[in-house]
Amino acid sequence: MMKDSGLKIGLFGIGLDVYWDQFTGLKTNLEGYLDQLSAKFSDYPVTVVNAGLVDTVDKAFETGKLFRREDVGIIFLYVGTYALSSTVLPVVQRVNVPVIILNLSPEAAIDYGTFNNLNDRTKMTGEWLKYCSACPVPEIANVFKRTGIKFHQVTGMLNNDPESLREITEWIEAANVANVMRYNRMGCMGSYYSGMMDIYTDLTLQAKYFGGHFEHVEVDELTAIKEAVNDADIANRVAEFKQQFEIQDDCSADELDRAARTSVAMDQLVAKYQLGSFAYYHKGTGNPGNADTMSSIILGNSLLTGNGIPVAGEYEIKNAQAMKIMDSLGAGGSFTEYYAMDFNDDVVLMGHDGPGHMAIAEGKIKVKPLQVYHGKVGSGLSVEMAVKHGPITCLSVVEKGNGELMLLAAEGESVAGPILEIGNTNSRYRFPIGARRFANDWNSHGPAHHCAVGVGHIASKLEKLAAILNMEIVKVC
Repeated sequence: MMKDSGLKIGLFGIGLDVYWDQFTGLKTNLEGYLDQLSAKFSDYPVTVVNAGLVDTVDKAFETGKLFRREDVGIIFLYVGTYALSSTVLPVVQRVNVPVIILNLSPEAAIDYGTFNNLNDRTKMTGEWLKYCSACPVPEIANVFKRTGIKFHQVTGMLNNDPESLREITEWIEAANVANVMRYNRMGCMGSYYSGMMDIYTDLTLQAKYFGGHFEHVEVDELTAIKEAVNDADIANRVAEFKQQFEIQDDCSADELDRAARTSVAMDQLVAKYQLGSFAYYHKGTGNPGNADTMSSIILGNSLLTGNGIPVAGEYEIKNAQAMKIMDSLGAGGSFTEYYAMDFNDDVVLMGHDGPGHMAIAEGKIKVKPLQVYHGKVGSGLSVEMAVKHGPITCLSVVEKGNGELMLLAAEGESVAGPILEIGNTNSRYRFPIGARRFANDWNSHGPAHHCAVGVGHIASKLEKLAAILNMEIVKVC
């Protein structure tokens, strides 16, 4: 289900005003086609700003002002018949958002027999112009190219065309995710895992591509909130844990209470700063209260992640961005990294300690106590889950050496088989190019060692998102 980000879509059709007096009914037909197209957007949580047919330069300037005033995030240009490029450029030039040119014929083909039996060349020309959507697209593309307008095309039929509808839907979804990211507030708590240089990132560069806001919060604030949580809220959260998770018998009541207290505190912190994602890491040494906070944070952060507020450990801001993208596309987005290679089964084992995305788990997530968090301070409860068996997509936000960001994606399958029962998220992934080549190809692009994994094959949506954000994207498989 697409999430409501407040996205506004600009929609307009085009035509040539001198046609209307020459060909009876042509304008009415084209307006009807535009209404049919507009109705297709009603299935999505977006606001459509429908400017109608633009057939003169005056209307073009007014429509451009309308779209700027309404702050549309993307424009769909329906090409119904021939129109002058001079009535198109003013609409989009100052709005400065991606334009999707919809070259959509009303039917699969003209009925040539009926057409040629009209015995009236004026009627015949009027009928032909209803099918003339392809004619002005080269002219429009030429002008857009020469004036620096970003555009993309969907070519097909207005109705009874699943491929065109899929393309339009994916552009809507991608634009919606871009809007989510534009207004997202990410909480950044703590500091980087010392020495993990691949995850260091430039927050201004993140804002350049994605927009949003980065709210730096202190672990001490979370600890202070935690210490004020009351017993009733703790009991309610423990009950929620028992409903959402499969609590193992060796999990103590004290540890559940401790995790519940921190979970409630995290919810309050997220609400205070209106956060839509979160990245955290803190060694937790030298301050017993903070050490207690950071060693009891996993269960609550799994709840947040499963409820649309993805949380990445190790202060992995780039991966929190990738997780937010995946979640906004309805794919989940769980924190993951290489765990091991299985050359017998030709799969890559991938997972991570810390929170997991409950909504994409294969079965109920298990909660287990860990005597040590490997490479980190403290002990406490952790989650063990595998991603649902079936198609998956991996996504990484990569900071390149030239000061640019790019997206890196791969499609594969989550497959059944033995996993490492160590209280972490972990799954078995099979890729169409094989485990060896996947590892080599993926690594060759220089991503951080973390990525986000989600359900479904959604690379085509990610490609559209990258186009909207003006980012490079590489799909390794």
